[in-house]
Amino acid sequence: MKDINELRELGSDDLKQQIDDLDDQVFRLRIQKSMGQTEASNKMKGLRRERARVKTLLRERELADSASSI
Repeated sequence: MKDINELRELGSDDLKQQIDDLDDQVFRLRIQKSMGQTEASNKMKGLRRERARVKTLLRERELADSASSI
């Protein structure tokens, strides 16, 4: 899991790629969880939080860009 400061250093394209990667990981963990592997449920919470952090950063940048263009 990356620190928020590390995520802020990444570009928007990198953050979008990271969201895609995290979505894929969450999907795979859901499948593992449905098959009864207990370690999958432990990792799910961290991945979902990191995904939320990345989406929040993208939204902050989107709002900053729209505010600067006004």
